[in-house]
Amino acid sequence: MNDLHDRHRAVIPDWVALYYRDPLEITHGEGRHVWDAEGRRYLDFFGGILTTMTAHALPEVTKAVAEQAGRIIHSSTLYLNRPMVELAERIAGLSGIPDARVFFTTSGTEANDTALLLATAYRGSNQILAMRNSYHGRSFSTVGITGNRAWSPTGLSPLQTLYVHGGVRTRGPYAHYGDEEFTEACVADLEDLLGHTRNVAALIAEPIQGVGGFTSPPDGLYAAFRRVLDRHGILWIADEVQTGWGRTGEHFWGWQAHGQAGPPDILTFAKGIGNGMSVGGVVARAEVMNCLDANSISTFGGSPVTMAAGLANLSYLLEHDLQGNARRVGGLLIERIRAACAGVPAVREVRGRGLMIGIELTEPGTDRANPDAAAAVLEAARENGLLIGKGGGHDTSTLRIAPPLSLTVSEAEEGAALLEAALRTL
Repeated sequence: MNDLHDRHRAVIPDWVALYYRDPLEITHGEGRHVWDAEGRRYLDFFGGILTTMTAHALPEVTKAVAEQAGRIIHSSTLYLNRPMVELAERIAGLSGIPDARVFFTTSGTEANDTALLLATAYRGSNQILAMRNSYHGRSFSTVGITGNRAWSPTGLSPLQTLYVHGGVRTRGPYAHYGDEEFTEACVADLEDLLGHTRNVAALIAEPIQGVGGFTSPPDGLYAAFRRVLDRHGILWIADEVQTGWGRTGEHFWGWQAHGQAGPPDILTFAKGIGNGMSVGGVVARAEVMNCLDANSISTFGGSPVTMAAGLANLSYLLEHDLQGNARRVGGLLIERIRAACAGVPAVREVRGRGLMIGIELTEPGTDRANPDAAAAVLEAARENGLLIGKGGGHDTSTLRIAPPLSLTVSEAEEGAALLEAALRTL
C-alpha cells in the first residue's frame, strides 16, 4: 500500500486530496460494502461521494454496461443514440420542467458549467448570484462561483458573482430567527442586493449544500427567492448533483421542498444517476436550452455505455422505490445517530433528511469549527469498518453520511453503532 501511495504522490498533483493517514485502496464492492487491498471489508456510508446511489456491483447495471459495451462503446452526439434519447425522455418527464430538453455531460462540474453558459447566453449577462457556503465544481467557471474558500483556489473568473444569505440555517447573521423570520430576512437581503446590481443572469443554489456539510435553509426559501427572481427575469438553477434521485427521501428532487413557485428554469444532475459511471447533465425548458446560437456537441457526454448504465440504474431505483427506502431507513438512521451523539460535547448539530445526514463538530462549548475532531472520527470509523465523508463551510468539521439508497435497516443499525464507537473516542 505504501508503494502505491508513493507512486501516487510521484505522478498525481498535491492538491488531489486523499482520505486517511494511511490512504485506502478499494478493490471491489458488493451491495453496501467494499473491500480494500488487504481484504478488509467496510460498510460504505459515503458511496464514492454520493455516487454509488443504488448499490455496488448492482447486477442490473453491470449487465447493461457489459451488453452495451459488446455492441458499441462510443459514437458521440454527432450520431443518433438510442440509449441517450431514451434516458433523456425519462429524465425530462421526471424533472417537473415543462417542455424540457436534456443535455448530457460527464460530470456535475461540467453540468453546472453548461448551466452557467446557458443562463449567461440567455440573459446576455455574466452576473451570477450564488449561495454562501456553496460548492458547484472544480472548473474555472464553477470554482469562481463556489462560496466555500476551501474549494475555490482562485478569485479570477469569467463571471461576476454575488453571494446571497440563506444556505445555512444555523449560522450567520440570521441564525437566531425562527424559520419564517429567517426566510423573510434572506428575501429582504436578496431584494436589497438586486437593487445594487445590473442585469443578473441567474441564481444557482443547491437545495441541500453537499460539500458545505449538508446544510440547508428552511423549506420554501427558494420558492420565496423564485418569486423575487421572476419579477426581474432572473433564472433559477437548481444544482441537484447531490440531492437528486430521491436521496432526501421526502422528495425526488431537492427543489421540490421549495416548489411552491414552480420548478427551476434549469436543473443540473450527476453522481448517482450513473451509479459510478461518469454521467452528468442539464435539464432546461426548450426556450432556455435552445438559446445558444453556435454549434456544439459532446464527445463523451451521452456515451452509449454510460446511458445504458443510467437507464438500468434509474429503472432499478424506481421499481424498488429507493426514494421510499431513503425516507424510511434514513429516518431511522438519523434518530440512531442523534442518540449516538447525545452526550458527545464536540457535536454541535445533527442535520439532514433521507440518506443525507451531517454531523457538525465544534470545539466543546463554542461555535468554533473542529476539523481535528472530524479527522479523528473519520479515522476511528475506518478502524471500526465504516467509511464516511467529511465537509463543511469555514473549515472541514462536518461528518457526511450518505450510504447507497438500498441501505437495509440492519445495516443502518450496524453503521450507527460503529459511528457511535468512533464518536466516543473523542
